[in-house]
Amino acid sequence: MYNRVILMGRLTRDPELRTTQGGVTMCRFSIAVDRRFVKQGEERQADFFDITCWRQTAEFVCKYFTKGRAILVEGTLQNNNYTDNNGVKHYSTAIIADQVNFCGDKRSDSGGGMQPYNQQYDPQPRRQPAPQQPSAPRQAPPAQQFDQAPEAIATGGFEDFEEIMSDGNVPF
Repeated sequence: MYNRVILMGRLTRDPELRTTQGGVTMCRFSIAVDRRFVKQGEERQADFFDITCWRQTAEFVCKYFTKGRAILVEGTLQNNNYTDNNGVKHYSTAIIADQVNFCGDKRSDSGGGMQPYNQQYDPQPRRQPAPQQPSAPRQAPPAQQFDQAPEAIATGGFEDFEEIMSDGNVPF
């Protein structure tokens, strides 16, 4: 079985941090997620989702997110069905977030383009590799020596590529 939800939207209100009787922190907030398509002549519609997160994720959300801020939420769906005192059955679905990320421009939070900043982001600077001596561009053999489709030959061969010298370290 698989239960996974990924949503990107904006907070509709400031997150609320609470602590259970057992001392576990939890946070509730809601987000508005724009629908993909807009009918001609109409305003863009949005769907609203209630999110719950626990422990460090809850503290992270309350510390760094406010109303209007873009957010990327990953989690699971959970049914919260109950019968009230009058015998009426109520149905609701909650999203339990287990990972939350920043999205959009980090400084202005304009929301243009998704550039996630994971909550586990390590601000320590990465070691930069030593500058490489540029190598002379290699000439590709004539196209007829390759077993390529004619359209691949027509759009260019290997001459567009440059060999990159590597010390074996992966940059991420």
